[in-house]
Amino acid sequence: MALEQADIASLDLGSLEHGRGAGLLPVIVQHAVTGAVLMLGYMNAEAIAATLARRRLVFYSRSKQRLWEKGETSGNSLELVALHADCDRDTLLATALPRGPACHLGTRTCFGDAARTATEEIAFLAELAAVVDSRSGDAPERSYTARLLAEGPRRIAQKVGEEGVEVALAAVSGDDPELLGECADLLFHLLVLLRARDLSLSDVCAVLEQRHSARDAKN
Repeated sequence: MALEQADIASLDLGSLEHGRGAGLLPVIVQHAVTGAVLMLGYMNAEAIAATLARRRLVFYSRSKQRLWEKGETSGNSLELVALHADCDRDTLLATALPRGPACHLGTRTCFGDAARTATEEIAFLAELAAVVDSRSGDAPERSYTARLLAEGPRRIAQKVGEEGVEVALAAVSGDDPELLGECADLLFHLLVLLRARDLSLSDVCAVLEQRHSARDAKN
């Protein structure tokens, strides 16, 4: 995900309320893909400028009394995707792609690994789709996903059909772990098939949303 000018259009740096909180604005950091709330930090005008220039999140450390870039010692940086101000212009929302754990304790968020929402669990499919996309350039002999993509949609469609049958069989005669495993295989191969056809999970979600909206309109 690249930072575009539109992603900071709503920021309007001149209108931010730096006068509150000793010139510091609280910054909520959210994972750009999963929606997980990663951490809370603070920025002053200088930190905001550095963040936009570096395309990585830079905060103002209240304890060190200086700017610090997330990951400057650990390497676990936060790549900026978008930065927005709230309605009162005194709080920022930063969406970012983490390079490693967001917390210095090694957890993926500063709120602990247990603070995982149902939305994040579903959003993992988007992460998996990104992995599938990245595998498209790998050598087929080194990656199962790359091999499937090289074989083309017909072969992948065959695998989707096979996995669908295995899901049905597991639903009738298998136990829960078997059914879950077969469903996971089916979802994975569906993602590969979409990638082979230059489509995405978002395209499927758009169709489902359209159908849902149409049903609501009839009721």
